Amino acid sequence: MKQEFSINLKKGDEVKVLSGKEKGKKGKVMEILPKKDYVVIEGLNIRVRFSRPKKQGEKGQRLELPGPLHISKVMLVCPYCGKTTRVTHALDDAGKKHRKCQKCSKMI
Repeated sequence: MKQEFSINLKKGDEVKVLSGKEKGKKGKVMEILPKKDYVVIEGLNIRVRFSRPKKQGEKGQRLELPGPLHISKVMLVCPYCGKTTRVTHALDDAGKKHRKCQKCSKMI
């Protein structure tokens, strides 16, 4: 049975990795894959891919691309207090829903 995760992250957010070989490192979210509950973080979980030469005389390349991490392994870093936090939701004066830091209670 698949566990449902609510995606509280957005592209450009800073996150910290909680487990795995990249544990403790921080990075920016480049891409979110909501159907599979994965995020791609800039500069972390690097995978090596080799491309073959397409034309004669062209050289093959070794490409280093960031691989996806499961969303349960990362946590949002609050841009105001700098601590890792869970995300709550709150309404502003206009009635618009915003993300809110649980530690410092500021809107993210």
